[in-house]
Amino acid sequence: MISTLPITLRPHRTLLVIGGCGYIGSHMVKCLLDAGHRVVVLDDLSGGYRDALLGGELVVGDFGERTVLEALFEGRRFDGVLHFASLIQVGESVRDPALYYRSNMAKVLTLLEAMRDHQVPALVFSSSAAVYGEPHYVPIDESHPCTPINPYGMTKHVVETMLRDFAVAYGLRAVALRYFNAAGADPLGRLGERHQPETHLIPLAMQAALGTRPALQVFGRDYDTPDGTCIRDYVHVDDLADAHLLALEYLWSAGPSTSFNLGNGAGFSVQQVIDTVAAVSGVPVPVEEGARRAGDPARLVADAARARQVLGWTPRYGDLETIVRHAWRWEQLRPDARAATRRYGNEQAT
Repeated sequence: MISTLPITLRPHRTLLVIGGCGYIGSHMVKCLLDAGHRVVVLDDLSGGYRDALLGGELVVGDFGERTVLEALFEGRRFDGVLHFASLIQVGESVRDPALYYRSNMAKVLTLLEAMRDHQVPALVFSSSAAVYGEPHYVPIDESHPCTPINPYGMTKHVVETMLRDFAVAYGLRAVALRYFNAAGADPLGRLGERHQPETHLIPLAMQAALGTRPALQVFGRDYDTPDGTCIRDYVHVDDLADAHLLALEYLWSAGPSTSFNLGNGAGFSVQQVIDTVAAVSGVPVPVEEGARRAGDPARLVADAARARQVLGWTPRYGDLETIVRHAWRWEQLRPDARAATRRYGNEQAT
């Protein structure tokens, strides 16, 4: 689907998308191709899928290997890099911080050195609201203190610091986009979430409704919110891709290195998500009640005014029903849905 945003990217740029076979990366590739750009994807396929790539050239390899990067950068002239290849599970980062510091930080340093040495001018980095830690106020803007409370968030924060230092020392300009909760899917049902394991609320609720996994766990109903469940800010994955396109144009127009929040600014509760999934699917979501999880704030909502003002970013899919409807279409069409249904012994999704 071609974006309706007033994006003025010059055609025929050559871009490297690291992690382009994953959830957000594959939607980014789709948008770059729709905008007329040449796309090379570097992905080791540890968390991505070949069939998520709708076009472009795929190079299978580890972006943390300097020899892999040298082969790419010596053979092509890239106008920019978009980086999506991060480990994303907060709990896993607590259990195995070494894995996260190596994958999310050390490998990025190797990438930045290769970009510097080959004079690749621009990087758009997939960051996270996890850099903020416990919120001091809501909605959260970019001036909020960055005090991560887990290794995952710390890796994103340190990489952002690295980007600022490389900009000062070497002139490598970068934008870090701090996502709150990526959600939704390609409106045509070609792409969507396929995390292994899945940890995101919307696909978990849908899979519980379909019977492809056990009941959805709700962790606490005694928060200081209208219905007692946590409130989170969900932003459609295609809107995230649009923001990356605008961030590239910003960098190519000599914009200085910086960070932007990406969110809808409203927020929806866990119960609202459950109710919306049930309404869209026509199937009730089985729920299992659980206790609060340590470190879960009542509200996490973005102030994305700066991205709107500086980048001209305007989300197209800000309402929860549209986000859920697109995700539901994908959940019914996804290539592994039938296998997942068989695994749990329920054939209603076939």
